[in-house]
Amino acid sequence: MQTQTTLQETAGMVQKPVRLHYLDWLRVITILGVFLFHSVHIFDLGDWHIKNAEQSMVITILLVLFSLWGMPFFFLIAGTGSWFALRRRTASQYTAERFKRLMVPFIFGSILFMPIMLYLEWLHKTPKGILMGTFLEFVTNRNVGFSPRWFGALGYHLWFLGFLFAFAMLALPLFLWLKGESGQRLVTWMARLCERRGRILLFILPLLLVELSLRPFFPIEHDWADFFFQMSFFILGFVLFADERFAQAIQRDWRIILAASIVSLALLLVTFGIGDPFTWAETPTTPGFYLVWSLVTANALYWSLFVLFVGMRFLDFSNAWLQYGQQAVLPFFVIHQPVIIVIGFFVVQWSVGILPKMLVVVIGSLAVCIALYELVIRRSRPLRAIFGMTSKRPDQALAGPS
Repeated sequence: MQTQTTLQETAGMVQKPVRLHYLDWLRVITILGVFLFHSVHIFDLGDWHIKNAEQSMVITILLVLFSLWGMPFFFLIAGTGSWFALRRRTASQYTAERFKRLMVPFIFGSILFMPIMLYLEWLHKTPKGILMGTFLEFVTNRNVGFSPRWFGALGYHLWFLGFLFAFAMLALPLFLWLKGESGQRLVTWMARLCERRGRILLFILPLLLVELSLRPFFPIEHDWADFFFQMSFFILGFVLFADERFAQAIQRDWRIILAASIVSLALLLVTFGIGDPFTWAETPTTPGFYLVWSLVTANALYWSLFVLFVGMRFLDFSNAWLQYGQQAVLPFFVIHQPVIIVIGFFVVQWSVGILPKMLVVVIGSLAVCIALYELVIRRSRPLRAIFGMTSKRPDQALAGPS
């Protein structure tokens, strides 16, 4: 990630931008959060590919709280990368770079890992009567129609990379326009608006428009409502770094943002006491539907902005851990879920309690992922390309991506 500081030309020289290390830290930390989320997903009350017989309400609550803002924040951080990338690349260079960084890992990751995860899911669920029929029937019953859910059907967790590439391509004309004279006038107007205290919260309005207009028609996870809602955060990440005044507003108004985050979360929790928010969220003919999804949207935006502030305030530094993490983050993401599913498939069959099982899944999966990256992927030029890394040799990798 590069800076939001404007490049200045003085005496024919271009001022070198200073790197915003907190964006790199937030990206690495978020990937680790996704790893932990999937590692313990085996033990919550929700549905997943591999499930433990005994499940935890505490884990379920923690995962629900994280899921309110986790993926929107992830896409927001990814959107910031497009702003900096398009300052240094042409549209064609940006497209080629995004294809190599996102679609190549998606394609090869789907080919290499999806069959393993699919087979273990079928093997795990069929004896329990959850699924019936042969493995071939299970495979051929994954048609999801014309929908972005195909990214998940083909790549499981790699849907994220598919979404990111689609966002990058669909939003590219808008991004190029925003970088131009007309688009900069709009950005400047929004930035001036945010010079007033609390106005940064108004970004909730376009997000509500997207969510509430599409969710009644596409309620399923990763369908079109999710697709365009997450794309809105991707675009927001681009916009927030197109003018320094947005970052200044976030740092100035962090108390207001935190208060809005807490209030929106508290109101969402209140819905559990006065009704059935899960049923409301699936019933667009009721006022409760719009209440629940409005609160979900508010939590997604305000917690994302607050976490971004935390990064600005405490994580704007670099060290060897960050430099290593920048290189490892993408291959780690690609391999983490198949590793978790393989280990979890065997661990859930043990006759022990949740805690030892969870520790084995989390620690074991982390160790295997690091070992695969360090001993196999990082040291092979072809594998580095397949996993979306630069072509630098291992002894050069600590320099971080350009």
